[in-house]
Amino acid sequence: MHDELEKIDLIRNRTGISYREAKKVLEEAEGDVVQALINLEEKDKQFSEKMQGRAQDIWENLKGMLHRGQETKIKIKQGDRTVFEMPATVGAVGILAALASSELAVLGALGTATAMAKKYTLEIDRGEKGEEPDKKPAEQDGDTFTFKNPPLQ
Repeated sequence: MHDELEKIDLIRNRTGISYREAKKVLEEAEGDVVQALINLEEKDKQFSEKMQGRAQDIWENLKGMLHRGQETKIKIKQGDRTVFEMPATVGAVGILAALASSELAVLGALGTATAMAKKYTLEIDRGEKGEEPDKKPAEQDGDTFTFKNPPLQ
């Protein structure tokens, strides 16, 4: 028992794990301290590799979303004339800024009310290849979504 406690303390001192974890790895290694340490290193290595793989997947997904956001355009139109156009990622940043600041939220609400009064339309264009560049705001298909405000009475 005393010998086992010394082995557990040795493992704990070298790795910083709990008594329970040290006892478990020592039992798995059948009392061999060196093998227990090797097993712990392998577990840490596997965990690190797994985390690196997940981080890489997250990074690839984020890059894909940013790329799609750059291809997607938000257009503000009055009739057939495009008044303002920007990538969707810029619009998303603007929404986050409006959520973070009450002044920007009020400014956005005033801008929206003014745009509705002047009969502007909002068009979200996914910008896929092969698309006709001059779509009319009244069109709606799988690539373009147009929001037209109802006439004020």
